[in-house]
Amino acid sequence: MRKENIPNILTIIRFILIPFIFILVIFHHYLIALIIFTISALTDILDGYIARKYNYITDIGKLIDPLADKLTQISILLALAILNILPLWILIIVLVKEFTMIITASILYSKKDVVVYSKWYGKLATFLFYLAIVVSLIISHFNININFRVDLYLYYLAILSTIFSLVMYAIKFNNKTIIET
Repeated sequence: MRKENIPNILTIIRFILIPFIFILVIFHHYLIALIIFTISALTDILDGYIARKYNYITDIGKLIDPLADKLTQISILLALAILNILPLWILIIVLVKEFTMIITASILYSKKDVVVYSKWYGKLATFLFYLAIVVSLIISHFNININFRVDLYLYYLAILSTIFSLVMYAIKFNNKTIIET
């Protein structure tokens, strides 16, 4: 194994963890799902750190890293929506945004050989969704019955951030610049 491949291997591990997290949430094993989700998030941080620190950044890594983030996020949001922990409309907004981003990025890539990469507003939306998911899993695991659903308000902030990032990407696309997810 070449050292240059370590970040991409860590990203592949995140892909492998997705179905396990989904199944654990569906079967109400929230604490174990949270632990594996945290491991996934840590590998995300680690792969980015290694890639930047040692200049192991690859075009494939720029593509698969955010894809792993999005698939992890969407699979957990889907599981939470199936269990009625998360309103379905939140999942729909995320799916529409991500589908729009994939189509737009694909168009740009096919025309200009453009590599897709993250911007701060996309990372903010991802972070807010991750935080909301963690809070949802904790509330669900400990069966916390509260009138003020902190996780829902975090999802609302994440949705606002998602809409903001979609608008920012649309502006960049309209200006015919590189689109970053």
